[in-house]
Amino acid sequence: MNRRNILWSAVSTLGAALGASSAKAAIEAPPSNKLKVVYHLSDAEKVNFVLGNIQNHIDGVGGPANVTIALVIHGPALKPFHSARANPDISKRVSEFSKDGVELAACGNTMKAQNVTLTDLLPGFVSAEKGGVVRLAELQSQGYLYLRP
Repeated sequence: MNRRNILWSAVSTLGAALGASSAKAAIEAPPSNKLKVVYHLSDAEKVNFVLGNIQNHIDGVGGPANVTIALVIHGPALKPFHSARANPDISKRVSEFSKDGVELAACGNTMKAQNVTLTDLLPGFVSAEKGGVVRLAELQSQGYLYLRP
């Protein structure tokens, strides 16, 4: 019986020490409350709506420093972002989002289908060379929340 008590005391002491160590680590490195969000846009008629959602999101969390946002565009929704076609409001929003650190990813497959390159798109875009849906999956695997307004 005496051995059991000694063993139990040793295990309890070790458990308490590990628990205190974990609690200290949690206090020293608080988890980040900064959300990572990816918006998915493929419908051309939703371009202004989605851009408005992104701006509302940034404003709602107190600014771009408080959220990480990516926008992945493919299909017909990419056409309004062609430099030659973009209206001034879309151009202005894209420029602001780019300055705010929003990742603007254009589907590489859509770019090929529409016969455009990054230089044909508004400044700030990057190519999702493997495809828009692949980029969406990559971002989700990195902990991004998926939104498709």
